[in-house]
Amino acid sequence: MTASHRVDRLWPDAARDLDLDAAMAGFEPGPMPEGRPLVAINMVTSIDGRAQLGGTADGLGSRADRRLMRLYRAAFDAVGSGSGTLRAAGLWMRVGDDLAERRAGEGRAPNPLGVVIAGGGSVPVDAPWFIGDEPRVLFIGAGNALTQVPLGTELLRSPDERPEPHWVLERLHERGIQSLLLEGGPRLNASFLEAALIDEVYWTVGAHLLGTDALPMIAPLPGARKPRHGHLSSVLRHEGELFLRYRFEAPASIGP
Repeated sequence: MTASHRVDRLWPDAARDLDLDAAMAGFEPGPMPEGRPLVAINMVTSIDGRAQLGGTADGLGSRADRRLMRLYRAAFDAVGSGSGTLRAAGLWMRVGDDLAERRAGEGRAPNPLGVVIAGGGSVPVDAPWFIGDEPRVLFIGAGNALTQVPLGTELLRSPDERPEPHWVLERLHERGIQSLLLEGGPRLNASFLEAALIDEVYWTVGAHLLGTDALPMIAPLPGARKPRHGHLSSVLRHEGELFLRYRFEAPASIGP
């Protein structure tokens, strides 16, 4: 039995004192783009936009936010992160027993495919991410020294020094993946933004002011660029937190 987290739905169709699981019933990402997986990012930040507290997101969100994270994961085919987040937090990207059972009852794998995207840096193969029954894919750069990974993990080496987002999505699409949820870090999010490959954003605004120089949700990219306009899909409130969902239209051309 999971704990009940109470939320108010502010947009659309305002309603008060809802159970979070009930408010999220029927949630699914989409609509799906053609020819590649849908990509969403799920991040928590402080009020002043910082996505890290002591190097990780731990402490920025509440228990309700952590439950929401699992509900988002449960709707996706794959859940991914960058190697920096893996090194900092070890990563645990599963959905929990109750949602795993629900997925299995729907004829899906109990947990989404695990994805980590690394460049040439070290990958801690003893991290908790490598432990579990769900399949995993580790993308590494062409020059990465890693040659062996724990059982259950597929190792894919990019032709480039850092796996390029289009190439990553092509490899996932070949494996039947239709949706990918990214959980950071900010530099990985920035690479997908630069490639115009972010379709949705799930943003928790935690009730904290930090006043630090920690990275924001998306790391700064060099040069001026045209803003991408998002459409607000929903807003939930839990105590002092806001749970926001935005949808982004695909640009006219998304080729690499």
